Amino acid sequence: MKNLEAKFRLSNHAAAEARAAALGYTRRAVLHQRDTFFRVVHGKLKLREENGSAVLIYYHRDESGPLMLSNYEIVKVADPPRTLRILADALGPIAVVEKVRTLMMRDNVRLHLDQVARLGDFGEVEAVIADGDDPENNRAAVDEILATLGVAPSDLIDVSYFEMLAKR
Repeated sequence: MKNLEAKFRLSNHAAAEARAAALGYTRRAVLHQRDTFFRVVHGKLKLREENGSAVLIYYHRDESGPLMLSNYEIVKVADPPRTLRILADALGPIAVVEKVRTLMMRDNVRLHLDQVARLGDFGEVEAVIADGDDPENNRAAVDEILATLGVAPSDLIDVSYFEMLAKR
């Protein structure tokens, strides 16, 4: 699967949610997430524990910069504690990111309003790309929500939360 994504600093979580709602985004869930990242040769691998369930997510980005195309795979995990222990023993964890995520959606675009422990408030826009679709066909939807939220180019971030934590 693929998505076109942008991550940014968020100055006002409530205002961002209200602006997105005015544009037609609807709140789908509030998620308590714990992402444990592991050492891998290519891309990124994380175990995401979320509201009592878990998935394993592998992803890599084809390009770097503030608006990125990501390829990813997601697999449900039946036994999260055991899977965490096996991955930690085999690969070694490199970071844990805990956050509360408000998920909003409109069509194929997901808006994440994140409160990240030890980092603060951020947002992510992800336009899910259908198989065979040109990612550029989704750029306007991403640009629209970024403009509505007042995201300036200097607010965009091209690294993951765990890389931001490592720099602290």
